Amino acid sequence: MRSSRQTAGVAAAALAALLTLSACSSSGTPTTSGSSDNGTAPEQVTLRVVSLIPGSDPAAFEAFDAQVAQFEAANPDIKIVSEEYEWTGTTFAAQLAGGTLPDVFTIPFTDGLTLIENGQLANITAEFNKLPYANTMNANILTQVKDANGDVYGFPTAAYGSALHYNRALFTAAGLDPDQPPTTWDEVREYAKQIADTTGATGYAQMAANNTGGWQLTVATYARGGRMQVLNDDGTVTATVDNPATKAALQYFHDLRWEDNSMGADFLLDWGTINQAFGAGQVGMYTSGSDIYTNLIQAQGMNPDDYGTTVIPLEGADSGTLGGGTIAAVNVKADDATRAAAVRWIDFYYMQKLISKDAAVLDAQTLAASDQAVGVPSLPIFDKTTFDLSREWIKDYINVNQDHVKFFNDKIFDQQVIAEPATKTQEMYSILDSVVQAVLTDQNADIDQLLADANAQVQSLVDAG
Repeated sequence: MRSSRQTAGVAAAALAALLTLSACSSSGTPTTSGSSDNGTAPEQVTLRVVSLIPGSDPAAFEAFDAQVAQFEAANPDIKIVSEEYEWTGTTFAAQLAGGTLPDVFTIPFTDGLTLIENGQLANITAEFNKLPYANTMNANILTQVKDANGDVYGFPTAAYGSALHYNRALFTAAGLDPDQPPTTWDEVREYAKQIADTTGATGYAQMAANNTGGWQLTVATYARGGRMQVLNDDGTVTATVDNPATKAALQYFHDLRWEDNSMGADFLLDWGTINQAFGAGQVGMYTSGSDIYTNLIQAQGMNPDDYGTTVIPLEGADSGTLGGGTIAAVNVKADDATRAAAVRWIDFYYMQKLISKDAAVLDAQTLAASDQAVGVPSLPIFDKTTFDLSREWIKDYINVNQDHVKFFNDKIFDQQVIAEPATKTQEMYSILDSVVQAVLTDQNADIDQLLADANAQVQSLVDAG
């Protein structure tokens, strides 16, 4: 955990409010008791938690440390030790296998059900059910953290819809109006070529490595009305990655790459490297989750004035935007005391700001004091009414230019949000990485054959269970 004298200054102004808030904590678990029932001081629990992505700017760590100070002041029986952390498929698998994950860590929605089935997440049902909002969360989102018996193994802490992100400065340099982002895939192609031709930057970039190629190919498929998997009436799953929408998406990438020369020269981008390139002003447009603003500003040093986002263009029947999110989970090795402390931390750090005015304002004050993003585009964990109310609570602290994200915020609730494929998701994405790479590096790649081979591989994995 990073700390500094500045951190203490940021935290001090908010501590009094936090202590008042914690006295009536919504968790149903005492959080300010300084002694046990027999009058002796309770044994302090040391709780290891994930903090921020490595490379985040110092102010971001200062804001995080301020929140830790607030939590520890309200929970003197818990000592927080934080670790920098960024989820990637390969590194997470190694951490999981090696037993090096902290007590509280985060994973994408796609990993939740598999890890639950494998017995690799702690069962936190008893602690979760004590929370007053346990029965008010979005039921569809909660399915991402429950097993077949309804037991709970994590907290959905953030949700996103896929978005089209664009660089407003490159739009202006290319003679495009940044307040008129593209609304169709034809316009995206047209804008990408204009950016590439006039500025020399990559007009449109595509992820293709570390499972992100398959992830974003699924985004492009959903946007054209296709699906990667079908759940049959008998409960079996049929792989459908060779559907017409996926073929159309790959042909689209092919045309931007080989006909328009608007996709740059790096065809092994993943989530981290595409964010770096975009943050550095080297990319005009790309698709990703709607929640990347904080990473772009904190870790990539992007000028906030240059950032713009809008909804994914949709076409065809049953099209929609891929939705996903983040789960805060507890290490399966945690003992009872650590597990209870972990739920208290998750409730404080991730959840209270979504449902409590006092906590929402305190969180916004703390972030704003360190010049961190407040008002990032996202989807509600609860309902839209609660989401809108929470934005009203913190309106005086919102520092993300809402005019630059309104094209997403105003339209995302009109789009069908479709969950990621539920079976062998990351394995499927890995297989599809190579398909995307082939199309971007071989002008004569046989899309039909690539998808037929990929479909057979995915179906084999699905059938193997």
